[in-house]
Amino acid sequence: MTQPDPATDPVGAVLHALDLTPDATQPDVFHGRSLPQPHGRVFGGQVLAQALLATGRTVDGARLPHSMHGYFLRPGDASAPIDFAVERLRDGRSFSARRAHALQAGAPILSMIASFQERQPGIEYAEPMPQDVPGPDDVGSALEALGEVDHPMARFWAQESAFDLRHVDGPIYLRADPQSAQGRQLVWARARGPVPDDQLLHRALLAYACDQIMLEPVLRRSGRPWATPGLSMASLDHAMWWHRDVRVDDWLLFAQSTPGAQGGRGLGAARVFAQDGTLVASIAQEGMVRIPD
Repeated sequence: MTQPDPATDPVGAVLHALDLTPDATQPDVFHGRSLPQPHGRVFGGQVLAQALLATGRTVDGARLPHSMHGYFLRPGDASAPIDFAVERLRDGRSFSARRAHALQAGAPILSMIASFQERQPGIEYAEPMPQDVPGPDDVGSALEALGEVDHPMARFWAQESAFDLRHVDGPIYLRADPQSAQGRQLVWARARGPVPDDQLLHRALLAYACDQIMLEPVLRRSGRPWATPGLSMASLDHAMWWHRDVRVDDWLLFAQSTPGAQGGRGLGAARVFAQDGTLVASIAQEGMVRIPD
């Protein structure tokens, strides 16, 4: 099947990339493709989502991922295929653990471990969603901020990204945030089209989406925009916990912060809420953030 054009069907293009092919001769090995990127490297959120789906293919369908920890080891080539080798670590009475390596030319570009659990009763509580947050219909979109900018990255953020991102306090694509002392931000996100009713897929797509903005609080805290000349950023590791079912084709609020930055690295954290206030996930990511003197 021909890959949909991200410019006209961004969600379809992502779903096509996430549709892994099992290897005909090797069990627990899957093959994937990449979405084209302006910089030619594999998008980290894509390989995270693919690795999670690969591990999920080897687990009883009644068990869903509740946590994931991954390390980005090498930049991937978006023009080359990716192989996903899954190792079955454990299948207990309630939990299953899997390790996956994403490989290009025999070298790992991502190493990830994920844990899956059956639905079970237990203690139930959650932090509340921030109060008095403007709804997504009252916040400007990336298209409004970048629609007239003639640059490949601007077109990706505004038109080709599978997710509509809306920054409550305004984006920092082109200009810094003068009120950035705490490095906190609130971002609404939603897939630009419907997604099949598959909870594993929705959880994988949440991993895909969050990689676009997880390090953004580091830039906001430092008073710099994405358009900073010579800026170099890359995800180093990623940790994620799903607390409840999630739908990425409904609006989600990312409440983000940055605990600290040092040595060319910055840490981003997020709590993700459904629009009704339900806490659905928590995320942490450390990344390389290098800014010229």
